[in-house]
Amino acid sequence: MQILLVEDDKRVSEHVAGGLRQAGHTVECVNDGKQALYISAAESFDVIILDRMLPTVDGLTILQTMRAAEDHTPVLLLSALGEVDEKVKGLRAGADDYLAKPFSFSELLARVEVLARRGPTKPEKTILSVMDLELDLLAHEVSRAGQRIELTAREFRILEYLMRNLGRVVTRSMLLEKVWEYHFDPQTNIIDQHVSRLRQKVDKGFNAQLIHTVRGTGYMIRPSA
Repeated sequence: MQILLVEDDKRVSEHVAGGLRQAGHTVECVNDGKQALYISAAESFDVIILDRMLPTVDGLTILQTMRAAEDHTPVLLLSALGEVDEKVKGLRAGADDYLAKPFSFSELLARVEVLARRGPTKPEKTILSVMDLELDLLAHEVSRAGQRIELTAREFRILEYLMRNLGRVVTRSMLLEKVWEYHFDPQTNIIDQHVSRLRQKVDKGFNAQLIHTVRGTGYMIRPSA
């Protein structure tokens, strides 16, 4: 396992690095925040052990910079600040785990190994978009070309499922199972009725058609040429 250890306390750094190497891992040690930013961007690591308080650039800023750059390397944040608020700040900044000082090396090793098995994780998208159509999963809002579109709960779920399957045919049976959450005759026109109303709201009045019927099969949402 390739590990980056960012810790400005020499005694702690030597103790942790020595233990990790004895456990069979390769460790690169850095004691400065600015240097940590450079190395984390230039090299690939399985896990980063990051101290909260560092010279030049603090741990939270490093985390936020990494995540903004789409670097999702698992990070274990170390800190002498063990209060709940500090843990929350660290996790919200992008840390995958948090360990308060002082700590036992065996616990640190176990946490590092868990993070390595888990691997990089990308946060789930909260906004789906196709051309000028946007669906906000958190706000439960839909807009096109900046214009708000009012949908029923069922229409929202149909549109979400179509957008998650961008460019793929979605059958009526798939919609019944995923949106209605039960099975019945896929020949029923309840799907066609809902999609027809959805298409009127999403496509009518706009230059490009996004919701397409695949004859005899189902529907597809895709960018228009």
